[in-house]
Amino acid sequence: MCCYWAAHFPTTSSCPGGNSELLPFTGLPRSHFARRSVTATPPSSARTHRHQRRSPEINKELTGRKWMKLSAMPNERSPLITSGVCGLTLTAATCGAASDSPQDSSSGKAAQDPRRLNTFFGVMVPTILSMFSIILFLRTGFVVGHAGLLQGLLMLVVAYTIISLTVLSICAISTNGAIQGGGAYYMISRSLGPEFGGSIGLMFFLAKVFACGEYVLGLVEAVLDVFGADPESSVSRGLRVLPQGYWYTVLYSSVVLLLCLLVCLVGAHIYSRTAFAILLVVTVSLLSVFISSVAVKPRDFVITHVGPGNQTVRYNASYTGFSATTLRNNLGSGYSLDYSTNSVMSFATVFAVMFTSCTGIMAGANMSGELKTPSISIPKGTIIAVFYTFTVYVLLFILVSATCDRTLLIQDYGFLQRINIWSPLVTIGIYCASLSAAMCAMIGASRILHALALDHLFGLPLAPATVTSNSGNPWVAVLYTWGLAQCVVFAGHLNAVASLVTVFYLLAYAAVDLACLALEWASAPNFRPTFQLFSWHTCLLGILSCLVMMFVINPVYSSGSIVLLLLLLLFLHYRSPTSSWGYISQALIFHQVRKYLLMLDVRKDHVKFWRPQVLLMVSNPRSSCQLILFVNQLKKGGLYVLGHVQLGDLDSLPSDPVQTQYNFWLSLVDKLGVKAFVDLTLSPSVRQGTQHLLRITGLGGMKPNTLILGFYDSCTPDDFFLQDSAFCHSSVGESSEGEYNFGVDLPSLQAHFPPVRHVESPRWLSPDEYVGIISDAIKMKKNVCLGRYFFQLQGEGKDSKVDGSERTIDVWPLNLLQPGNQDYQDVCSLFLLQMACVLNMSSKWRHARMRIFLNVETGSSDQGWVVNEETFRELLRKLRIRASIKIVPWDSVVQHYALPEGERCEEPTPGLSDDFLSAVNRMLMEHSSQAAVRFLYLPRPPACRNQSQHFLTQLEAVTRGLGPTLLIHGVTPVTYTDL
Repeated sequence: MCCYWAAHFPTTSSCPGGNSELLPFTGLPRSHFARRSVTATPPSSARTHRHQRRSPEINKELTGRKWMKLSAMPNERSPLITSGVCGLTLTAATCGAASDSPQDSSSGKAAQDPRRLNTFFGVMVPTILSMFSIILFLRTGFVVGHAGLLQGLLMLVVAYTIISLTVLSICAISTNGAIQGGGAYYMISRSLGPEFGGSIGLMFFLAKVFACGEYVLGLVEAVLDVFGADPESSVSRGLRVLPQGYWYTVLYSSVVLLLCLLVCLVGAHIYSRTAFAILLVVTVSLLSVFISSVAVKPRDFVITHVGPGNQTVRYNASYTGFSATTLRNNLGSGYSLDYSTNSVMSFATVFAVMFTSCTGIMAGANMSGELKTPSISIPKGTIIAVFYTFTVYVLLFILVSATCDRTLLIQDYGFLQRINIWSPLVTIGIYCASLSAAMCAMIGASRILHALALDHLFGLPLAPATVTSNSGNPWVAVLYTWGLAQCVVFAGHLNAVASLVTVFYLLAYAAVDLACLALEWASAPNFRPTFQLFSWHTCLLGILSCLVMMFVINPVYSSGSIVLLLLLLLFLHYRSPTSSWGYISQALIFHQVRKYLLMLDVRKDHVKFWRPQVLLMVSNPRSSCQLILFVNQLKKGGLYVLGHVQLGDLDSLPSDPVQTQYNFWLSLVDKLGVKAFVDLTLSPSVRQGTQHLLRITGLGGMKPNTLILGFYDSCTPDDFFLQDSAFCHSSVGESSEGEYNFGVDLPSLQAHFPPVRHVESPRWLSPDEYVGIISDAIKMKKNVCLGRYFFQLQGEGKDSKVDGSERTIDVWPLNLLQPGNQDYQDVCSLFLLQMACVLNMSSKWRHARMRIFLNVETGSSDQGWVVNEETFRELLRKLRIRASIKIVPWDSVVQHYALPEGERCEEPTPGLSDDFLSAVNRMLMEHSSQAAVRFLYLPRPPACRNQSQHFLTQLEAVTRGLGPTLLIHGVTPVTYTDL
């Protein structure tokens, strides 16, 4: 039988006390490594001589240190688990990935270290410039003019509340460990795992790309306000020489984008050097605006626009200086037609434009790869920048609402140039702020794309983005960003893409809050951020506020962005990128499972909710895979554990050999596609090890109630590894489906499990010990099942399309070795029916026909069996079991039964004749030879140890040649007729 006991622990897998057969620090047999050819470079003679002079203890200690150092320092930039035995082998790909990390470049020159920016230049300056961008000079009047001062301030408070909650989450995550390049993407991916990290990172990259295009369009708009040809005149006057129109706008935007590309190709350090100068220029321009509100006298203006039908529309606007009347008129809202898009504005559309000023809070975080101390610089610099920009916007909103009438604010985006003491100051400020914001967005987007490419989440399409220059600048990622931003400028107007940019950013901010919330709820001991001004309340409020504002701004864009995010999630989920970053889902699952296990009170168990919880003992999976697959159909959503006993004594071994075997068994579970846990133990004997597993396997209410063993016989089953295609195709590190296998490749898996036992092979388990295991389980109130001939069962694999329509399940509820016992309703018989019913409910047996055989003695004087049959039919009706009942006369069998009349025994007698056993076997062969599987009554084993061999002989004789058969002895009530 292909079972746990068929192999009986060959010496290759269980060597009691044989520590000489185990490699140090692995606990694996030397034969495992001997089967795989390894070419090693011999050390130099001097090095060998130094090594030989050390004592064996020192050599062993040093080797252990090296081994532990390699295994205990996983590379965070490594995209995938490395291949090799138990994940301990370092591959060239891993080393290559590691070299991309700044921490691994210590051997290089100090001048090549990309981390050169401090808090002010690396975080505050780019964040302030990004948050000022085009809104400060070009859309402040647009917001106040349409929304009014009160709603404008409300928008500002709402926007800054949202970003402040997100800033708290950013600060918490960024102070909880080392931050590499990639900014927000790096933080999200390392917190939520590759699926969420990759999908949200790509969404954030798209948000940066759209923002870059928006800033460029704003800059071109400002350029055309000064240098654009007058639409009323066919002759150019003064500096207004640039022709205007949609395609001209696209052309000018492309030229500006090309300028940004050239700067970004040189590197981020060029931008960082000029950013401070740009901030000074913007600050001077801003101060000139405040000074002009006092120094400039009231003025009137005539503003012209091209309206519908190319008609020129004129507006009379005025600058009143500080005036209470002007302030009173600008308090309320006055949403009207936007002259650039010819659409009527609303709270949502105006808020979408205004919120683009808040999309720069991660500008400093996106420079994490260039910061000296990102965990300090990101929180400090971002918070200061947020407070500074909020103060400036509030003052500017109040200023323009008190000095400019609504017409001037709505009809002229560049009105600040008209009312300035020297208009070129504002013009220069607009150009500098817009250009720096565009370059910052392009640099930030390229860094995110480069980080995505290094992690290999999206495969070949992003592979070129890993290329960098000698200075570390990801120039290919910059080209990617430039190409996509070039597509954005075809929108033609800033306001046309503002809603989409805002929605993308809000989704990214919600993801950051979600990452921090998940870390907080998981209660992981290693989540110890030095920034403590946050809680799960702020994270949850940030998520909800971002989602609400997304749908307030534009429900269509919001729904589309969420659908795109879900599609990316599904793509990465099915691509199955296994990372070394850790999974927040695992921490959350652990946290919740612990709570539910404590709530699962065994004292509240009820028979109507009973389900099988199985411990299947397996020695060699090569010969028992079909039984493993079959039991997977029997669990009915219950606990399923594969148990294995390794023979040995821990006192005589240098390390626990069991720990290194878990990866092989888990890989086996993955290959077979079964939903099972693995529990291994080390014990001097199989019987003691099985007792250990029965006692300690599971937690709380989830503990095995059924022990399944293979049959104790001399059958030599086939090697399942040689039959199933999943175990035949060679692969190293990666399976044929593209799923990474945690360091256990197929050759390692094949070599770990020993060959199938032959008839001449020595047994590591005696009949007395085998029967003792059955007795122990029954004493411990565990149900026992013995499986025989399951190596003949076909169609149980995960790729099988069998639905059971051609299968038959035969149930023999009578104790065939005790003909005098006609009780069909004892606990064991009802358990037998329940297990057959459970199998009939599984996917591969759902359409199978179930037959129940009732053995009767027709030659007896009384006809009690007729009453028993009716009683049994009524029982099946109450139990809702659909099965056909077959009456089997067995008078010819009973006549060979040697037990004296009137004597009854719960245990099979050792003196049962061979004729009786052969007759029982013939009866089973006659009626159940075509069944796919048979369920038989397993009698209680004898109390005397010297009868164990007779007990096994009787079971072997009864089931000889039957095919897949399960002998079952139930000790727990499992049926319930009420609701």
